[in-house]
Amino acid sequence: MPSYDTIIIGGGTNGLACAARLAKAGKRALVLEAAERAGGGATGAALAPDLAPMPLAHLLTTLDPRVLDGMELERHGLSYAATGLTTTALSPTGDHLVLEGPAGAGLSGTIDDAGRAAWEALRRRLMSFAEALAPFRAVTPPRIARKAGNDNLKLARIGLGLRRLGQDEFREFLRMALINIADVLEDEIADDRLRGLVAFDAVLGAWLGPRSPNSLILYLNRLAGEAAGTRAALALPRGGMGAVADAMARSAEAAGVTLRTGARVGRVLIEEDRACGVILADGEEIRAGLVVSAIGPKATFLDLVGARHLDTGFVRRATNIRARGGAAKLHLALKGAPDFRGADPATRLVIAPDIASVEEAFNATKYGEVPERPVMEIVLPKAHEREAGGGHVLSAIVQFAPHAPRAGLDEARRRMLANTLEVLETYAPGIGGLITHSELLMPQDIEARYGMAGGNWHHAELSVEQMLFLRPFAEVAQYATPVAGLWLAGAGSHPGGGVSGAAGWNAAERILSGVAA
Repeated sequence: MPSYDTIIIGGGTNGLACAARLAKAGKRALVLEAAERAGGGATGAALAPDLAPMPLAHLLTTLDPRVLDGMELERHGLSYAATGLTTTALSPTGDHLVLEGPAGAGLSGTIDDAGRAAWEALRRRLMSFAEALAPFRAVTPPRIARKAGNDNLKLARIGLGLRRLGQDEFREFLRMALINIADVLEDEIADDRLRGLVAFDAVLGAWLGPRSPNSLILYLNRLAGEAAGTRAALALPRGGMGAVADAMARSAEAAGVTLRTGARVGRVLIEEDRACGVILADGEEIRAGLVVSAIGPKATFLDLVGARHLDTGFVRRATNIRARGGAAKLHLALKGAPDFRGADPATRLVIAPDIASVEEAFNATKYGEVPERPVMEIVLPKAHEREAGGGHVLSAIVQFAPHAPRAGLDEARRRMLANTLEVLETYAPGIGGLITHSELLMPQDIEARYGMAGGNWHHAELSVEQMLFLRPFAEVAQYATPVAGLWLAGAGSHPGGGVSGAAGWNAAERILSGVAA
């Protein structure tokens, strides 16, 4: 029988990154993935037999450079149809605003010089904050305690980076860090299209509206991912997001990782208060010295470990991890290319006309209702192909979707699709006549298909009380758990989700550092 040093539960991007890092250090690693294909949210199902699979994620936004280079993903087949994508803030009149590059380094469209200067000043300030915060993504969150075993040298370097902002800018960083994005935009920016776009980006994938406290820190977190130095910032992989999953799987196997798909873990095997393996759903038992869970923390502790191995307070805290998903995923198969009133289809298209439209969409979902006018991010992958005749596929992240719909899931899904198509018709007249197949995944569908608690692709909400040394809660924020030999490495740990691999890589580094498990 094969012998392994480590079993990794979950073959998503974090699980694969963790396994590859451990294997490169000489560890014998086994990855167990319940689905028939590794990759998690970077994979999906086809709308129709003749169409490519449609994943949950449709863009690379924050692929960790350590993962990209350390796993040599480009050598294992990852290439790009586009990088540094331009974003178009769509207007229903065709008066679009275009932001060049992943962080909007340039503007084009009808905006006056004062508006351009205001954006450049705000962007420069926010990017400087994000660049100072970016190193936090690559460290184990500190413990706030004496003799906590923190990597003080790394933390000191990060602290020095913040201090290098200068006294005035550091004070401004502290002032702005916990306020809402709407207040900042209304103070600094006059253009409604730009306000709406930035407000949308700040709360993309979050259970917050732009007027919610702490929404600015989420925008800085997004920019920090783009400021981390990856070549794959706001990129569209050639062949779709599944190409990322495939490259990661090939890289991990080349490093010596054993990857098993269709292998659902039923529970973690615990003997003498130590994790020593897993039992699969079909009863097969596999043993190893360490077990690493790259699935959600709720499922890990409440389902795979079980309350009898944990104290009552810990079970309560695990139960209370907030993981409300507020985004729906729309896939449309189209007979031809839609026309968004002249906008370049080979850009990232965003429908969020102003701050109020984003806030109103969130307000509806707080009360279990479907928003009348959802806001959304749209990608048309085939628009990046040189010869793009024939049919197209539209992929959109639609916000916000009710986490607990009052009308029931089926009726909410029907209304959500109808309202979304009505908005799309306003911005791309005639698109309804192009649709041959459609699919709308509500948060409940995302949870069922991908195993993400609440349909939240971070496995736990990214909010100030569930970030850094509080993610997912303080006792397990450093990837180790109270069960000896059991570690966390999924998106529910720092720094969160997306197709990044950062949490998995961080967990592997922590394991390899020799911290007692």
